[in-house]
Amino acid sequence: MLKKIFSYDSPYKKRARIFAILWTLLIFIACLLPAKDIPEVNVPFIDKWVHFILFGGFAFLWLCTRPTRKITFLLFILALGIYTGWIVELLQGTLTSLGRSKDMMDVLADGVGGLLGIIAFYLLSMIFSGNKQPN
Repeated sequence: MLKKIFSYDSPYKKRARIFAILWTLLIFIACLLPAKDIPEVNVPFIDKWVHFILFGGFAFLWLCTRPTRKITFLLFILALGIYTGWIVELLQGTLTSLGRSKDMMDVLADGVGGLLGIIAFYLLSMIFSGNKQPN
């Protein structure tokens, strides 16, 4: 099954698209929750860790919708993740009733998370496709 996920003719592309869309919605919902609804967690830099995970998953899932290791598509997904993170931060800074604030370091965390998601996809794709370059 894992080999099929990373092949260009993967039968799981439609499912991956549904998961990617749901994950993107999760990002917007989680990041636009009012500050009072977010539980207090005593973990250093928890906000940045959450962004790493959310945007790593974002990149990985969107790559599963069109499994390829072509650099142009990988860079497109990275740019899309950074842009999405920037939009989220813009909304957090604009919607003052949320009690949230714009933090451009979160966009950096989004970009790093997206890059890690791309690297994970790339490496798993190489492992499970036998180093063959997908279309």
